[in-house]
Amino acid sequence: MNVQDLPLKDKKVLVRVDFNVPFDKNGEISDDTRIRESLPTIQHILDKGGSVILMSHLGRPEGQRDPKFTLKPCARRLGELLKKEVKMAPDSIGEEVEKIVASLGPKEVLMLENLRFYPAEEKPEKDPEFAKKLAKLGDYYINDAFGTAHRAHSSTATIAQHFKGKSGAGYLLQKEIEFLGRHFGQPKHPFYAIIGGAKVSTKLGVLKSLLSKADALFIGGAMAFTFLKAQGIAIGNSLCEDQLVNEAAQFLSSAKKPIYLPKDLVIAKEFTNDAKQTIVEVSKGIPDGWQGMDIGPETLKLWKEEMGKAKMIFWNGPLGVFEFPNFAKGTRSTAENLANLDAVTIVGGGDSIAAISQMGLTQKFSHLSTGGGACLEYIEFGHLPGIDALN
Repeated sequence: MNVQDLPLKDKKVLVRVDFNVPFDKNGEISDDTRIRESLPTIQHILDKGGSVILMSHLGRPEGQRDPKFTLKPCARRLGELLKKEVKMAPDSIGEEVEKIVASLGPKEVLMLENLRFYPAEEKPEKDPEFAKKLAKLGDYYINDAFGTAHRAHSSTATIAQHFKGKSGAGYLLQKEIEFLGRHFGQPKHPFYAIIGGAKVSTKLGVLKSLLSKADALFIGGAMAFTFLKAQGIAIGNSLCEDQLVNEAAQFLSSAKKPIYLPKDLVIAKEFTNDAKQTIVEVSKGIPDGWQGMDIGPETLKLWKEEMGKAKMIFWNGPLGVFEFPNFAKGTRSTAENLANLDAVTIVGGGDSIAAISQMGLTQKFSHLSTGGGACLEYIEFGHLPGIDALN
């Protein structure tokens, strides 16, 4: 079922959203995309005369109450976007919260405090009562948090057991599943995938899955160094998952389709924005004492040429140390190149989307997924625990 199938008038609707947004050094929300994406579902419930009780996590407070992970700034921002008051609960469960919920009138909005202040949110087996106490707060349950749908947590999976026939997907969750299902089910060809980021360990499964669907893979970011080392190339002090070098070698040798690794790299003496830098050809290796920080200009030129042939491109993960402006060229140039393609362009979460937002290119992409990990797991497995729980 979906949110639009439920009779919501005068009902209290518990909505799992993903307000795990980034903050700048001044403690201000630096990108409110995830809050904005939740607006259609929230507005629909309000328009139908229901009251909205929102629950989310923020950061990694490790099961402890930590004021720096409060959801108050998110409630404030949501209030500005809705142009109405969003009440803030002092906790996510408990008698005081139950009293506030009981007094909540139709068309009112309440934000519960960070779910991850409780260990049971991430480990439902530790305390099944946590999901039960959350469930007491609503007549209906809506999951609209695609970014956490790959987690079998109390608020994304366990809670749905308490809402048999009274749960559904919000508009954002529906949009993500529909778009990803349609385009990955029957991709347009040539279909290319660009995968960056730090770790091979978290993405090897999806690389294998993508290789069965895509016509070519482009691998950048820190994860490229594990693959380069697997080819016997010197990587200096670059990040590398040594325990996966053999598996990476096997992946490369068994691939029946082209896999593009960087041809040249921007390397630096230190892991800082102002570090001394130079460009090396990958075939010559990275000298000791230096580390790879970004893909080089020759790689960008080559990749741009190849990607120009694509009818569909999926991109996940930065191609360099994107947080340092001096090493963000690979990521930013790739964003520009993809924005100008006449192709279906899908971006899966995280820093890639941050780059696109900063550059004002959001409207030039076919789909920006709100969940990086969820997007990758959906591509790999074709289903997610948070979605399964609703069925």
